[in-house]
Amino acid sequence: MHNNVNKLTWAVAIAAAAFASQVNAGGYQINEQSVSGQGYGHAGRSSNVNDATIVFGNPAGMSFLDRAQVTAGGTYLNVNTDISNVQADAMLDGGFAATGNPANATGQQVPVGTIPGSSDGDMVPGTLIPYAFYAQPVNERLAFGFGVYAPFGSKTDYEDGFQGRYFGDYTEVRVISAQPTVSYRFNDQLALGLGITYNQVDGELRRQLPGDPAAPFDPSADIDSRVEGDDDAWGYNIGVIYQPVEETTFGLTYRSKVDYTLTGDFSATDPAGNVVRSDSANLNLTTPETVNFSVTQQMSDRLKLMAGASWVRWSRFDQILVTGSEGDVITQETQDYSNAWAFAVGGEYQLNPQLALRAGVTIDNTPTSDEFRSVRIPSDDRRIFSVGAGWTPTDDVTLDFAYSYLTERGTFVDQSRDDLYQGLGGATYSADYKNEAHGFGAQLTYRF
Repeated sequence: MHNNVNKLTWAVAIAAAAFASQVNAGGYQINEQSVSGQGYGHAGRSSNVNDATIVFGNPAGMSFLDRAQVTAGGTYLNVNTDISNVQADAMLDGGFAATGNPANATGQQVPVGTIPGSSDGDMVPGTLIPYAFYAQPVNERLAFGFGVYAPFGSKTDYEDGFQGRYFGDYTEVRVISAQPTVSYRFNDQLALGLGITYNQVDGELRRQLPGDPAAPFDPSADIDSRVEGDDDAWGYNIGVIYQPVEETTFGLTYRSKVDYTLTGDFSATDPAGNVVRSDSANLNLTTPETVNFSVTQQMSDRLKLMAGASWVRWSRFDQILVTGSEGDVITQETQDYSNAWAFAVGGEYQLNPQLALRAGVTIDNTPTSDEFRSVRIPSDDRRIFSVGAGWTPTDDVTLDFAYSYLTERGTFVDQSRDDLYQGLGGATYSADYKNEAHGFGAQLTYRF
């Protein structure tokens, strides 16, 4: 039992730490809050006013809408991952491995074989990301709005017997934001907007632990370790739109950091279904602020081009500090994230009064480092290619559709741990990952 208590305490630390890192992973920051914007790669996120999704893109843009409207939609993401060159080794103390007696431990771990299992790569279920926005101009200068959307979220679910299961085999994180918004247009050129966000985060993390030192790394003896946590917190965003001439629009949006104090409930269950231990884990988490700048240029009556850049202050996420139910430090780990940029260019062509065609390209750089990349967040720099269309059969209704292909640079995971069996055992897992995704979006706008 003492062995189980020791390794389960570490499980709280690792699972809670993974919870924080999963929320903050740049590769999992959600961009799907507008299908009309998806069509041109979100290149004009802060400057192009199409519909009520501007409540998220730039709250100042609501005052450029000519009448009340509601926009609702979603994007379905289908993610594929190829895992190759896998090496997963079981480690035991040399003296313990030779004699089976912990008293003979030498303090030096040696490989004792390959961890049994598989690395199929089919780990991300198809996911629908919905949203809804409402914008209400009060007069020519003042407008109000409201939005519900997901700024962060992910789900990874590796197969039973995954070879990297001791580092994480299930992750589900959701952040939902509700945003009341106001904007004011001072004149034909300048408008400001402010949104207040109420944010709720919840998630579940699981990993496996070897359950029997007499039969180390046997999947049938693994202990299922999981942590669930949630919290809510407030944030804000500020936007400005400047239109020096009718054909040119500049937009700038700032989204604040959000401070969370996460409380998680931990439990660990043996193969017979018995709860071996339960506890709590707490951590302070700050999601970083972001800045988006974009420009929209009307080239002709039918063609407009857009370009944008986003900056995220990921350097705030330099460590994870997890405390237990008694306030004791469970783990303190360096993350060393870097600030990250994303860039996009796109365009829209009005084929006729009813149909608009769109296309765009996005470069999204990851903040993660090779040293700390894990099986929970095996992502790297992204390239996203998008096309879309907007169909307006009547003045009151627009249907938008978009498709995006996302490909990530091939990356690798190389992890090890030596705290199993009270320091008598450990595990390593290394593999190459290649991720790609397909995004299918649909959206309806109705104007009153």
